[in-house]
Amino acid sequence: MPLMVSGQRVDVAQLARQRLYAYPELEERAKLLRSQPAQTVGPRGLLYVQQREFAATTPKDGSVSILGSDDATTCHLVVLRHTGSGATCLTHCDGSDTDNEVLLITNAVRVLSSNTEYGRLELHLVGGFRDDRHLSQQLTNQLLRAFDHLQDSVHLVTFCVTELNDRQEKGNHYPHVYGIAANVKTGEIFHATFPDKGPEEDLRSASTLTGAQMVNIYDSRKEQLCIGPYYWMPFHHADFWLQQDDQYILQNLSTSPLAEPPHFISHIRATLLCLKEHPFPDRTLFPGRKPWIYTKNEDGLWERVSSEPI
Repeated sequence: MPLMVSGQRVDVAQLARQRLYAYPELEERAKLLRSQPAQTVGPRGLLYVQQREFAATTPKDGSVSILGSDDATTCHLVVLRHTGSGATCLTHCDGSDTDNEVLLITNAVRVLSSNTEYGRLELHLVGGFRDDRHLSQQLTNQLLRAFDHLQDSVHLVTFCVTELNDRQEKGNHYPHVYGIAANVKTGEIFHATFPDKGPEEDLRSASTLTGAQMVNIYDSRKEQLCIGPYYWMPFHHADFWLQQDDQYILQNLSTSPLAEPPHFISHIRATLLCLKEHPFPDRTLFPGRKPWIYTKNEDGLWERVSSEPI
């Protein structure tokens, strides 16, 4: 079934070419999102989703009430929600395998909505800007095509991407919105930032930097966050990169050097250090191929409880 806006089929090609003019209602919603100040979301009740990760849950979840992600420059943040069950999935896409990633997140919401007889799938796309390499536009087009090819009808509600998420300052382009949160209980999508991106932020990023595919990090039935097991080959160039100055790292390890948030360099260095310290993570971190499992404690914070599989 096709991608829909306000009950009508979307012309994906037109939407990709003329985002500012084809569907005024989408432009108005994008303006509203851009006008919101970023809300700082603390770790209580939060499940933070990193690049090439996704997580899905329902309003019945007693541990997680907010799904969130930020630091998206050319990347796009995708929220898919079923209005009947309230099942919500959030992911952070970078264009590595968009078609399969869309299938993964759609299936995650479908499984959590299997016993629901009413409602529809609603889609929220946020991220990207007018970058020099046109990576944002490519990813926007990929996502539109992938959702339009699904068997399910998907209703596009928020479309704050690329040109619609672009701002200029001193001749340079930047995203308006770097991060969003999805309130699982209410369905609200809002502009957000997250000081706490854990647990194990650097370890999870190391897996992505070495080419890992998108992975589901959450079991909503057991309310458990599952990290790993991760595998990568020794990253022999870690020392080289760690010896470079900040500008060199920024110019060579970012898709959009001018638009990165201030903590980008420190985050990359911490990730590289993780790769250096653990050249064989299956031996030092995940012996026996057992993941690290976390649950929320009484204070609403993630706490590691075991290394047994979910």
